[in-house]
Amino acid sequence: MSLVLDPAAQDLLFREARTANTFTDEPVTEEQVQAIYDLIKFGPTAFNQSPLRITLVRSPEARERLVKHMAEGNQPKTAKAPLVAILSADNEFHEELPALFPHFPQAKDAFFSERPAREGAAQLNAALQAAYFIVGVRAAGLAAGPMTGFDFAGVQKEFLDDDHTPLMVINIGKPGEDAWFPRSPRLDIDQVITTV
Repeated sequence: MSLVLDPAAQDLLFREARTANTFTDEPVTEEQVQAIYDLIKFGPTAFNQSPLRITLVRSPEARERLVKHMAEGNQPKTAKAPLVAILSADNEFHEELPALFPHFPQAKDAFFSERPAREGAAQLNAALQAAYFIVGVRAAGLAAGPMTGFDFAGVQKEFLDDDHTPLMVINIGKPGEDAWFPRSPRLDIDQVITTV
């Protein structure tokens, strides 16, 4: 059975999409960011938690503060990308549950009254949303360069608070010259899927 999604869209989102390492100077607009969010906000999370928080790094001062926390190999591309986003998990997401999960507002206290339970749920569901965010960036015709090579404690202290756990930093923009490394291999279906 073939996919319903147009093959060109499949290529844009998956087959031809790559992690970008260089970018042009073309800016990423607020309208593009709004369009990305308006799409990805519909991706599912458990209890509709929606714990992902996005910090956009736009000012030169903030960019400089971020670059110093990036791994050496990630510093040049983070310094030059048109837009950089810090994705984090909100460990206090449960405060929004009465509005986000109105048919069972007690979920806030029934399942998430303890911080360790919230942290685990926030990490998992924000990671799901981070994947949606990457696909949303691609749907906007932009390239994403997600990275986990940075000082997590340093980024948290510099940009977040104790209630937000950094997940990744993503460079965003139009791909520049020599933006792509060669594509790495993928696993075959029989290496991934087991039928029982």
